[in-house]
Amino acid sequence: MRFPKKLTIDVQSEIGALDAVLLHTPGPEVENMTPRMAQRALYSDILNLSIARKEYEQIEGVLSRVARTYQVRDLLAAVLDKPECRQELVTKICVAEQAGSCFDTLMAMSTPQLVKALIEGLPAKIDTLTAFLNEDYYSLFPLYNFYFTRDSSVTIGNNALICRMANQVRAREAMIMDAIYRNSGAFACGTIDLQNAVPTRGPLFMEGGDVLVARDDILVIGNGMRTSAAGIDALIQRFCELCPVGKKHILVQQLPSAPESFIHLDMVFTLLDRDKCMVFEPLILHNRSYKTVHITLEDGRVSRIRAVSGLLPALRSLGMDLDPISCGGSSDSWVSEREQWHSGSNMFAFAPGKVLCYARNEATLQEMAKHGFEVLSARDVMAGKKKLDEYARCCVTIQGSELPRGGGGARCMTMPLARKAVEW
Repeated sequence: MRFPKKLTIDVQSEIGALDAVLLHTPGPEVENMTPRMAQRALYSDILNLSIARKEYEQIEGVLSRVARTYQVRDLLAAVLDKPECRQELVTKICVAEQAGSCFDTLMAMSTPQLVKALIEGLPAKIDTLTAFLNEDYYSLFPLYNFYFTRDSSVTIGNNALICRMANQVRAREAMIMDAIYRNSGAFACGTIDLQNAVPTRGPLFMEGGDVLVARDDILVIGNGMRTSAAGIDALIQRFCELCPVGKKHILVQQLPSAPESFIHLDMVFTLLDRDKCMVFEPLILHNRSYKTVHITLEDGRVSRIRAVSGLLPALRSLGMDLDPISCGGSSDSWVSEREQWHSGSNMFAFAPGKVLCYARNEATLQEMAKHGFEVLSARDVMAGKKKLDEYARCCVTIQGSELPRGGGGARCMTMPLARKAVEW
């Protein structure tokens, strides 16, 4: 596959009008498991692929009306069509996953076959007693979580941050994304690779669901079960090298280690508009247990680190005065916890004041309506019954009975590649 013109990666905010987005339509990999394997796959349940794909079609259907969409499979095929890039990626995967015996088999495959194997998994060859007695069905496990394209890489400005995943079962996703940004021929960008960063203290990992580009000079980062302090330090070091002049701000929000619905910052906090954000109220508005830290970078060095009174006050001090909308509403903690569990806070802004979210979180949608958001169904938008440019603010709702079982929402399933500048 050849791309006629390279897209320049350019993401300076969470809310700028979307020009291009990276998606991965769920495939057989999400069903290539048994209940016994679900926990290893980081799932709380197993998915029904046919239903999940119909739900995902609504995401792509809406976004394709406002932006150019790229698919991981197409981009990976473009990488694997180049012999030297194919060998580099397959070698890296086989070494990392201790699957050297699969190298020749993988290299002999056609490009479509190899794309399928690297995403959907490579069944083990049962030709020895050791292989027969091994309970692992796969030599290369399926990438069960790859439809959450947000996590394995992050677009920041004109760069792609290649993340260092907290769980080995997802490490191949980051390797593939690194190869796509560098070798697919589709993108013009720099890369910030955390794969080879050396931790100075403690484990080093970082995932994209914890990284929000609030403004061109402000990053908001979650520090929790998938992004460590050492991971944030490594990113800051790279940032200082890339930005030797000027002033930047990193706001770090500590997150609980349980429940698993607090896996990333974007499960409790997302930006919706210039002056609106979605929050899980107990953690973001009434937090007394978890620190918020403001790190200031000046001329390529850390000039100050201090604790602050909360995420919203810190943003307000930097000129971002956000009106919080509560996931599930403020009146019933049971409802708010249930809807947060089902990714009610995990909204994706495709333009200022225009967001994608799940239809199932009805109390959250009622709160959005109170704040001036018109609630539209993805089906009506796709059918042309509702036109997005006729609304100043809107929530476009997608059906979500299967997709949330993987543990994420609209922001998790979208990786913006380019956005228009925001007039603040």
